[in-house]
Amino acid sequence: MGEIYQNEFAMVELSRHETGSGPRLRIRDLATGAEVFLDPLELESLTRWKHEDFAPLVDPSGFTGTGEPDPDQV
Repeated sequence: MGEIYQNEFAMVELSRHETGSGPRLRIRDLATGAEVFLDPLELESLTRWKHEDFAPLVDPSGFTGTGEPDPDQV
């Protein structure tokens, strides 16, 4: 188990994952179970981004959520 980071918008777990090609940072979205494994080069490249570079990635206006089922319809 790794460390959990959360705020009012997201909760993710970060952990180290060993591969034959070296270590990876595993990032898992605890809401969906989606995960990604980033190598050191990919992580280093993130340091060159500014906060505004991330804006299109985290803009919720393009997301289509599944939402919770209506209890009266189940």
